[in-house]
Amino acid sequence: MQGAGDKSFTVDQTINDPGNAEDAITVGSTHGEAPHMYGVSFFSSRGPTADGRMKPDLLAPGEKILSCATGAKKLEDLRATDDGIGEGAACYREDSGTSMAAAHVSGAVAAFLSIQTEFINEPQRLKRVLMASCTDLGRKRDFQGAGLIDLMRAVQSV
Repeated sequence: MQGAGDKSFTVDQTINDPGNAEDAITVGSTHGEAPHMYGVSFFSSRGPTADGRMKPDLLAPGEKILSCATGAKKLEDLRATDDGIGEGAACYREDSGTSMAAAHVSGAVAAFLSIQTEFINEPQRLKRVLMASCTDLGRKRDFQGAGLIDLMRAVQSV
C-alpha cells in the first residue's frame, strides 16, 4: 500500500538528474534529416518527471550526427601515423544520442544570444522563447516536449 507521499514510477518516466531540474533545458533527440517522419528517437528519455512535471522541454537532431572526435583511443595514437593523421589533425565520427541533440541546442542558444543580447542572464525568459517557437511534431508531450527547436522562429518572435 502506498502512502500519501509515495510516487509510482513507470517505464516511461526516464528523465532523471540533471534533466529533471526545473531550470534545465531538457533536450530530447529526433532524427536528423526527417524528424517529421520518424519523430522522437527510441533512445530519447521520456517524461514526465517523477514529481509530474512535463519534460523533455524540446527536441533537436540527435541521430547519426557527424561530430568532432579525437580519432585516437589513447594519447600515443595522436602522434604521426602512416595515413598522415597525426597530432592536430581533424577527425570526425558519426554518433547518436541526446548529447548530440544537446549540442545542437547549445549552438542555437549561443546564436540566439549573439543576436538578442537582452536575453543574456535571463535563462527562464530564453527557455520560454525557445519552447514557444518550437515546431510541433504531433507526438505525445511526454515524448517531444514543445517540439523541434526552430532558431529562426525564436529569433523572429522577439
